[in-house]
Amino acid sequence: MNQLAQLKQYTTVVADTGDFHAMEVFQPHDATTNPSLILKAVQKPEYRPLLEETVRAHAGQEVGAIIDELLVAFGRKILAIIPGRVSTETDARLSFDTDGTIAKAHHLIALYEAAGVQRERVLIKIASTWEGIRAAEVLEKEGIRCNMTLLFSLPQAIACAEAGAQLISPFVGRIYDWYKKASGTDYAGADDPGVQSVQRIYSYYKKFGYTTEVMGASFRNTTQILELAGCDLLTISPELLQKLAETEGAVERKLSPDQASATELRKISLDEKAFRLALNEDAMATEKLAEGIRLFCADAVKLEKLVAQLG
Repeated sequence: MNQLAQLKQYTTVVADTGDFHAMEVFQPHDATTNPSLILKAVQKPEYRPLLEETVRAHAGQEVGAIIDELLVAFGRKILAIIPGRVSTETDARLSFDTDGTIAKAHHLIALYEAAGVQRERVLIKIASTWEGIRAAEVLEKEGIRCNMTLLFSLPQAIACAEAGAQLISPFVGRIYDWYKKASGTDYAGADDPGVQSVQRIYSYYKKFGYTTEVMGASFRNTTQILELAGCDLLTISPELLQKLAETEGAVERKLSPDQASATELRKISLDEKAFRLALNEDAMATEKLAEGIRLFCADAVKLEKLVAQLG
């Protein structure tokens, strides 16, 4: 078997794209989207009709409302292809607004349910800020499942699990980028700081019995992916899915609950003050969280301009 087929024996493979065709080819279980991926998709000729159709169908509405409709339109198309769940992101500009995030999540779920999609098939993506985590805590109690994104540190992961989040998406590649730039070292294999971060989070969750799912994200190469074989889920770009599908060779399971229970990690308790201090003490996580929010905000603005031009 190729590496992709072997990986699927240990880990739920998720497509990190807004490209329907890639999903049909690689047959992932779940799919994730974000403003950047949707912006990239709607600029391709094959997806332009979906954009134009959505704008026409909701002419006269505010741009923000049309974009919500567009996100759900993409989600519905994706759910017609995959058997599992789609992740739809809230507006990154709400990253420090708990009430605003809750309201946006309610609206997105209402759009899905009005279209006949059960909320169990949707994950609402929220930035792993303190405010975002508090929003997830409320939403999960209402049966709205959350995917906590822009996650770069164990304190963020712990707070998400304590809040009862369905799933977290630690960003392997962006952690790697930061350490490579800071140290000048091209990390590889088990020495990769991004890989080590996810290994630590996975081990912590399994050791202390948290049910929150761990989905490694933001990969730069297939080595990072294979080092996390056995993680609950891995969300992978079409380019890297293609490389895995084309490559032969044994894939070894690297993460397992049994292995995690043997680690010497200690349980950590975090209130808001402790969370903010721990995050502040981690320069990489602080910088990457802020940068990630800025980038998603910028792409949200670009998507708004694109929609406004068609309106």
